[in-house]
Amino acid sequence: MEDNLSTATLIGSTASKIQQLQKAFAELESHRAVTLNVKWKQLEEHFHGLQKSLKRRFTELEEQEKDFDTKIVESKEMLEKRKTAVMSKEQASLQRLQEKRDAAVSAILTAMQKCEMPLSVDSGVSNGQNQIEAPVPDEKIPDALVIEGSMDVMKRSVESMNVEVKSYPELVNLCQEMNSEGLHKFISDNRKNLAALREEIPTALKAAADPASLILDSLKGFYGTDMPNIDAKKDSNLLGLRRTCIMLMECLCSLSINLDANTLSAIISENAKERAKFIAEDWQPKLDDLDADASNGNSLEAHAFLQLLATFGINSHFDQESLSKLIPMVSRRRQTAELCRFLGLSDKMPGVIDVLIKNGRHIDAVNLAFAFELTNQFPPISLLKSYLYEARKAPSAPKSGNLSPAASRQVDVKEKELTALKAVIKCIEDHKLEERFPVDPLQKQVLEIEKAKADKKRATEVAKPQSKRPRANGVGHAPRASANDKNFHGRYPQYIYERPYAYTGPTEHHVPSFLSAPTYNGNFFPNPYQYQTAYLH
Repeated sequence: MEDNLSTATLIGSTASKIQQLQKAFAELESHRAVTLNVKWKQLEEHFHGLQKSLKRRFTELEEQEKDFDTKIVESKEMLEKRKTAVMSKEQASLQRLQEKRDAAVSAILTAMQKCEMPLSVDSGVSNGQNQIEAPVPDEKIPDALVIEGSMDVMKRSVESMNVEVKSYPELVNLCQEMNSEGLHKFISDNRKNLAALREEIPTALKAAADPASLILDSLKGFYGTDMPNIDAKKDSNLLGLRRTCIMLMECLCSLSINLDANTLSAIISENAKERAKFIAEDWQPKLDDLDADASNGNSLEAHAFLQLLATFGINSHFDQESLSKLIPMVSRRRQTAELCRFLGLSDKMPGVIDVLIKNGRHIDAVNLAFAFELTNQFPPISLLKSYLYEARKAPSAPKSGNLSPAASRQVDVKEKELTALKAVIKCIEDHKLEERFPVDPLQKQVLEIEKAKADKKRATEVAKPQSKRPRANGVGHAPRASANDKNFHGRYPQYIYERPYAYTGPTEHHVPSFLSAPTYNGNFFPNPYQYQTAYLH
C-alpha cells in the first residue's frame, strides 16, 4: 500500500515538473542561435499523453489488486467451509462406527449369555429349601474382556462345527487306525475335491493317537526307493505321492499353529522330532544331486525338505546358509514366503533375491521383494523392464527341424518374449502396479506376436504339398519304408507323460478311472506365477 501511495504522489507531481521544464525550454529558446524545429506545444502534448497513460495503467493495477484480495478472502472462506464439512463428516463416521461397535458388543454379550450363563443368573433357581433366589445383577464387563471372551466362544463354536460336520468321515477312521497307506489312497480317490480334503484333514488328525507319527509314516516312498531307476520328473504316480506328502505335512503344521507348549508337545513329541530329524538328514544329501536351474523354482524335493523342517520345528539343527540356498529352487511355490518365515530365513532374502536376478528370474525376485517388503532395495518396475529387455535380446540355441538356424532362433526369441510379456502383465496386476507400469502397451505387443504366429502357421499349412489322389480301386501310393528310414522306426506311439495323477500304494494296486474323472495335474498348491511351462508329470 505504501508503494501505491508513493507512485500516486510521483504521478501527481508531473504537472509541476512540466512547468519547470517549460521555463527551462523558454530560457533555452531565448539563448538559441539557430531556430529549433521542435515547438513547446508538441513537447507538452507528449508529456501529458505519458501522464494519462501512466494514470490509466496505475488505475488498472489497483483494480486487479482489489480483485485479487477479494478472491483470497473468498478462497479462505471456502476452505473454512470445506474444513467444517469434513470435520462434521468425520464426526458422523466416528459416531456410526461407535454405534456399530456397541451393537457388536451387545450381540456378543447376548450370545455369551445364551451359551454360557448359568441358569441361576438368567431366571433364578431354587435353593436347598425350595426357595427362589433372586438373580444376581450383572456387573459391567470391560470391552477388552468381552471381545476376548467372544473370540474364544466363536473359536470353540467353529471347532465343534468342524468336528460335527464332515464331508469325508472316512478320514477320521483312517487317522484313528494310523493307516498312512490308506490315507494316501483315499486322497488319490478323491483328488477332484482336494480343497475340501485339505480343510478337513487337520481336524481328522486330532483323532489319531500320534498325528506326527502318522505324517512321518506317510513320507515312506517319497524318493521311490523300491524303484531305483525311475525318472522322478516323468512318473506321475511318484509326483502325486510327493504332493500328497507335502500337503499332509502342511496340514499337521496348520494343526499345531497357535498351540501352547503342552498341547504342541502332545501332538509333536520329542521322539517324533528325532525321527523327523533322521529323515531330514537322509534327504539332505539327495538335494545336492538336483539341478537348481532345471527345477525352475518348482522343486518338490526341496519343498518337502523345507516343509519337514518347518512342520517339526527342527530347522535349528541345520545350517541357515545351506537352507537359504534352497529357496531359489522353490521360489515359484505359493508357500515359499511362509516357509522362509517359519525357518527364520527372512534376513537371508536380499541375497536370495540377488541370486534370482542373476539367474534371470526377475518375476520371482519381484514377488519375494513384495512379500518381504524389500521393494525399496529391489525396485519392481526396474526389474520387470530388465526382464523384458533380456527376453527380447537373448535367443536360445537353435532347435532341430526343418527351420534354418536363423529362423529357429527368431522363433525362440518371439516365444520367449511372449512368455515374458504375459508374466510381466500378471505380475503387474497381482501387485497393483498399473499406474506405474501401464499394461495396455504390453497387451498390444502380446496380440501382435500372437497374430504373427497365427499368420505364419496359416501360411505354413497352405504351403504344404497336397497328397496324391487315391487310385480307383481305393489303394493309394504308400511310400516304401527302407531299413534306414528313421521315421519309419519311430512311428510307434511314444509314451505320454502328461497323464492324470494316480499312484499305487505299496500293498495294493489302485488306478482310478481316467475316463470318469477330470484331468488332474498333480499340483495341490497352484502356482501364483504361471509365467513358464507348468511342472509336468
